[in-house]
Amino acid sequence: MKKLITAAFLFLLFITNSAKGQDALNYLTVDASKPQSTINKNIYGQFAEHLGHCIYEGIWVGEGSTIPNTRGMRNDVINALKAIQIPVLRWPGGCFADEYHWKNGIGPRELRPKMINTNWGGVTEDNSFGTHEFLDFCQLIGTEPYISMNIGSGTVEEASQWIEYLNSANESPMTQLRKKNGREKPWNVKYVGIGNEPWGCGGEMRADYYADLYRKYSSFCKNYGDNKLFRISAGYNSPEETEILMKNIGHRMNGMSLHYYVVRDWSNKGQATGFSLDDYFTTMKLCLGLDNSIKAHSAVMDKYDPEKKIGLIVDEWGNWFDVEPNTNPGFLFQQNTLRDALTAATSLNILNNHCDRVKMANIAQMVNVLQAMILTRDKEMVLTPTYYVFKMFKVHQDASLLPIELTSNDYSNGTEKIKSLNASASIDKNGKIHITVVNIDPLKAQTVQCKLNGVDKPSATGEIITANNLTDFNDFASAEKVNLKAFTEFSFDKNTITIKIPAKSVVCLEIK
Repeated sequence: MKKLITAAFLFLLFITNSAKGQDALNYLTVDASKPQSTINKNIYGQFAEHLGHCIYEGIWVGEGSTIPNTRGMRNDVINALKAIQIPVLRWPGGCFADEYHWKNGIGPRELRPKMINTNWGGVTEDNSFGTHEFLDFCQLIGTEPYISMNIGSGTVEEASQWIEYLNSANESPMTQLRKKNGREKPWNVKYVGIGNEPWGCGGEMRADYYADLYRKYSSFCKNYGDNKLFRISAGYNSPEETEILMKNIGHRMNGMSLHYYVVRDWSNKGQATGFSLDDYFTTMKLCLGLDNSIKAHSAVMDKYDPEKKIGLIVDEWGNWFDVEPNTNPGFLFQQNTLRDALTAATSLNILNNHCDRVKMANIAQMVNVLQAMILTRDKEMVLTPTYYVFKMFKVHQDASLLPIELTSNDYSNGTEKIKSLNASASIDKNGKIHITVVNIDPLKAQTVQCKLNGVDKPSATGEIITANNLTDFNDFASAEKVNLKAFTEFSFDKNTITIKIPAKSVVCLEIK
């Protein structure tokens, strides 16, 4: 009888622990023998709009500033961005792009006409940061420029002349003007967006109308010399509208834009730092919705482009919360917590896993706006949790995606549940394998048995991003609460790694 009672007790204990998720393993298989599509480095792109303090104070301070700068651009920001290897930068918008007239941003700065930034705060834009400054900044941080054309309030002639100014080496009024302004050789800009959000701030256009307008503008955006433009059409929110564009202009584009913001409620977006576990669950569930959005639009694109020659360009994405108290509501300044790191890493895993179709992505935005990499205040600079995710994930740039199979426990909140883990894996040109795993469960560590197929006698090193609290953030004049640290909670048994991933954390393993 005593043995029966003991056995029953142990069985009950096992069932109880399993129900709590304490003993349940997660399983991950990575097949290193079957590399797939290249993870285009441009998936790790950035977005900088004339919005709030992104450009002015965040990037541009002027040559006469007491803040150390190179030709007016902040040195601390330049160095921080170089460290995460920014591949491409989208500019000047966003909604701002469709009110931007590029000729107002060239020539002597004291003679440049001013304008009202009607989209973002109603402030005066003095155009001191224009085409030359932007392209100089791109060269300073080692990135490719991505120009957004004004088709909302601009003209075809204006767009055509901008491309000629940027890229032509022939003798013409536009190239003479460029030389007069101090630039002898063309920049050979490759990436050109034909409009922005035409369904909204870009002109409230029906998809049929935009398709015709795209035809007109793209026809007059010429190639010069050996430089071939990568023309990106502005995308729409619904797959039905994507079908209209693919049917009518698919053969004339190299990429199609998709925007995906994580927003709880446009009328009440929630606090960036003072959020509850319910808020956190909602944010993570919406973040995971990026996967379904990409699948829905990709399915339509596959119908017209089965060879996947047209890239899906996710050129605005990220978290959007209410602005910080006592800041201009039109400046979209929000703090950046561990929650933002978890959503950024989850989004990048999703984008990596769709690299057969997704060829570029640009997080919104680079400095001081929305889910920023960097925050600045006078001479001070803060690197955000999202910055450290991009620093961790840069190892995936231009590596080959590896197929994975992931079986994950659930993270439950009331009657709702989502998967605790998400991951992606790649192998680089030197044969190093990188696996990035996110545990979005804020309370439970997750043990993962990871089997590596096609790898003999592996060894590994690891990094982790986590913090004591989901709401932890990095602030001015304070020690960092969220950054990169070494990770060692894993062990090998031949080609199987057992990894204990702490709650609310991002882990990267490098396998050699």
